[in-house]
Amino acid sequence: MALCLGQVFSKDKTFRPRKRFEPGTQRFELYKKAQASLKSGLDLRKVVQLPEGESINDWIAVHVVDFFNRINLIYGTVSEYCTERTCPIMSGGLRYEYRWQDGHGYKKPTKLPALKYMNLLMDWIESLINNEDIFPTRVGVPFPKNFQQVCKKILSRLFRVFVHVYIHHFDSVCSMGAEAHINTCYKHYYYFISEFNLIDHSELQPLKEMTEKICN
Repeated sequence: MALCLGQVFSKDKTFRPRKRFEPGTQRFELYKKAQASLKSGLDLRKVVQLPEGESINDWIAVHVVDFFNRINLIYGTVSEYCTERTCPIMSGGLRYEYRWQDGHGYKKPTKLPALKYMNLLMDWIESLINNEDIFPTRVGVPFPKNFQQVCKKILSRLFRVFVHVYIHHFDSVCSMGAEAHINTCYKHYYYFISEFNLIDHSELQPLKEMTEKICN
C-alpha cells in the first residue's frame, strides 16, 4: 500500500530549503487557494485554471515557486541514489542528454553528472525566485516584462528533473511507495504548463509515453 505524502517525501530530505510565501500577502492568499483546491479532490485540469479576477503573473509566480518546492522534495528523496557513479551524465535514458549553461560559471553547454547539474539548477532557480526584480513581493511593484519568459525557462529545466527521476530512479520511487504521489505532482505540473502554454510540447518528448499514460 502506498504511504502518505508526509511519510514518503520527508521534509528532512528536501534538496533545498522550501521557499515560503509571506503571510498576509496576495500571493500567500493565492497559494492557500491553490492548495485548498488541490486537497479538495477537484479535477487537476480545473485546479490550474486562473481564478476569476486574479493576475495571471501572480498565479504563475505562485505555481513556479510551488513546483520548485515539490520537485525539489521529490529529487531530495532519491538524491542518495543519484551519484557520480550511478548517473555520470545528466540524462533521460540514452536518447536525451542535458548540459548545463548559465552564462556565468558555465558559459558553454557543459556535460555534468546529474547530481552536480541538479545542484546548479536549484541554485539558479533559487537566485531567480529570491530576486525582487524578477519575483517582486512588495505590493504595487510590477513584474518585469520578461517575467513569463523567465518562468518558461525555469519550468522547462524543472521538467528535466522529472525526466531524470522517471527514467533513472523510478524503481526507487516505487520501492518507497511514492509512485502515486510523483504521478500526481507531474500531472499537476503538466496541466499547468499546458493551460498557459508555458513549454513547447516538443520539449516534453522524453516523457511522451508516461504523459499519455497518466495525463489522458
